[in-house]
Amino acid sequence: MTALQFPAGLSGLADRYDTILCDVWGVIHNGRAAFPEACDALVKFRAQGGQVSLITNAPVPEAQVVRYFEPLGVPKAAFDVCVSSGDATRAELAARLDMTVWRMGGDEGWEHDRFLYDGLGLTLIDNDTADLLLCIGLRDQANDQPEDYRAELARAVAKGLPMLCANPDKQVRVGGKLYWCAGALADIYEDLGGQVIYPGKPYAPIYQLAIARLTGLNAPPQRILCIGDSPATDVRGARLQGFDSLYVGTGLKQHGTDFEAEVTDLLADYGERATYAMTGLRW
Repeated sequence: MTALQFPAGLSGLADRYDTILCDVWGVIHNGRAAFPEACDALVKFRAQGGQVSLITNAPVPEAQVVRYFEPLGVPKAAFDVCVSSGDATRAELAARLDMTVWRMGGDEGWEHDRFLYDGLGLTLIDNDTADLLLCIGLRDQANDQPEDYRAELARAVAKGLPMLCANPDKQVRVGGKLYWCAGALADIYEDLGGQVIYPGKPYAPIYQLAIARLTGLNAPPQRILCIGDSPATDVRGARLQGFDSLYVGTGLKQHGTDFEAEVTDLLADYGERATYAMTGLRW
């Protein structure tokens, strides 16, 4: 096993890769503002001829993800395409048009969530008589707890409904605060004995979709680098797909010279290994 490396910046390893699959939230922005150094690193990688697909577990399609980039300060020159768990979820729904779907939605309401299924012709209902449970998130991210949903989820498990989880993340950091995501409900569903379908990271569908959307990509797996801040999704997903990974410790303490020990311990806690680690993405 190759030892974890701690490069000073992306420039020191950029010539080893043709393609980057880069996480969004926590790597290039924090939900409030872009990280300029991270965006600049991707711009420079592309300027050298590399391709970048942003790859996020956001439970909405690409158009709804990228519309926030300009206000946050993420430049268009930082990426070629953006692929979301919402995109991969929509593809899974398109393969199940004969099913009735129970929506368990996020707290932005159906007007926001509709982008997952608009135009597909699905039959949507809001109870456990459906054939499929589409889990988009908690109804009230600010106040609800995942355990509040256990009894409701147990009824769906008892009916034999598979869950399609639109966002495998358990939590997301917005500014300095953590919010629960659909993945936390999926954990409970599996704990209850239910079946969960995950289109997003760390599972294959989102990676396959990201690569398919990059024009003319013929890079072998060893020429693809995944960048992210989650051992459970980004690092694990890279390993499962046979890609190298760069762990970005944006949310870690980073006190003095403790980063190397901290990230080594963190990855060990998850039973994962990354190829590289940096305190933040920079060129």
